[in-house]
Amino acid sequence: MRLVPRPARLGALLRDRWRRWCGLALGLLLLTALAAPAQAAVEEAVLAGGCFWCLEHDLEHLPGVLDAVSGYSGGSLANPTYRQVSAGGTGHQEVVRVRFDTARISYPTLLRAYWRNVDALDGGGQFCDRGNSYRPVIFPKGEQQTAQARESLQAAARELGRPAAALKVAIKPLQTFWPAEAYHQNYAETNAVKYRYYRWACGRDRRLDELWGSRARTSRSWGPDR
Repeated sequence: MRLVPRPARLGALLRDRWRRWCGLALGLLLLTALAAPAQAAVEEAVLAGGCFWCLEHDLEHLPGVLDAVSGYSGGSLANPTYRQVSAGGTGHQEVVRVRFDTARISYPTLLRAYWRNVDALDGGGQFCDRGNSYRPVIFPKGEQQTAQARESLQAAARELGRPAAALKVAIKPLQTFWPAEAYHQNYAETNAVKYRYYRWACGRDRRLDELWGSRARTSRSWGPDR
């Protein structure tokens, strides 16, 4: 003969099962939260280092870099064109905006790669490209990037064995980034032959090797040996 549970016993049984189910569900949620990777932050860096075709190509392949876009910044003219910037008078430099995953690459590491891809002693342009639009500039956004940019300048000076005043890379607060025309984007890949010839003829890599030695074009830790 099967006994039917009394209402009181049935209620207690259901409450006990409910508590066990809630405890199991909470445990699973905690385990999932602990096992899930931390949400990485995506930040942006805006950097001027001469021809944006070259700097875009140099930085976009770094581990942790999500994308690099050529453009203009530093001046007052809204939505400038390449012709206007290269003609002078706009105050803009050719720049690259780099979006990066901070869980994989930090802003200071990105800055090390930037320094080793520019002639830090030349404030009148870069390599064969002359004039204000080709000046090397770091455009930090916010107090933290500004402090890290200044620290990177001191570190670069120590590595080169020069006083900080001898380095001609300017540090200016970011105002607005203006993307360049579509035909400038990914130029090194879409116009590989022309790009390689231009880079060779401009002497960019020869000068980087001369200035930075074995650390040229790398993001290796700062050091006195080159």
